[in-house]
Amino acid sequence: MPASTRNEIDDFLAQKRLALVGVSRNPKDFSRGMFHELRRRGYDMVAVNPNLTEVEGTRCFGRLQDIAPPVEGVLVMTSSEKSEQVVRDCAEAGITRVWLHRGAGKGAVSEAALNFCRQQGLRVVAGYCPYMFLPETPFFHRMHGFFMKLGGAYPAYGARQPVAKQGSSS
Repeated sequence: MPASTRNEIDDFLAQKRLALVGVSRNPKDFSRGMFHELRRRGYDMVAVNPNLTEVEGTRCFGRLQDIAPPVEGVLVMTSSEKSEQVVRDCAEAGITRVWLHRGAGKGAVSEAALNFCRQQGLRVVAGYCPYMFLPETPFFHRMHGFFMKLGGAYPAYGARQPVAKQGSSS
């Protein structure tokens, strides 16, 4: 699948009601930090984890299809093995914007999830960490973006570019 563009990233981050699927029960987990930071920045965040009932004093949903009113986008912070089911849930719930988080490793990105998004016409940000694109983000996340720019992997504005397969040297 072609790489995500800054246009797609900016469109996703312009939405104000977002769900985070895979928010952890561990308050020190990265997903909890992301949830907290997006709430702090004014996003109406909805937590999704079938094993929790609340996160930071807000209701936690077991499935995207149960959220009312619906969200405008979904940040997926599950394993790549679970992401295909999550994007299927997005389509069933009528959610058309999806961000498959990737910090280190594969994250939530999977070929099956990407193929499903393509087939269903879902707008997908494939990979990346939202922290890199938030204004006034902490130093570490700015450095992550800087190194991606040096390596030519930082998303540009405009048309999608082909993505090299993982492990290839193009």
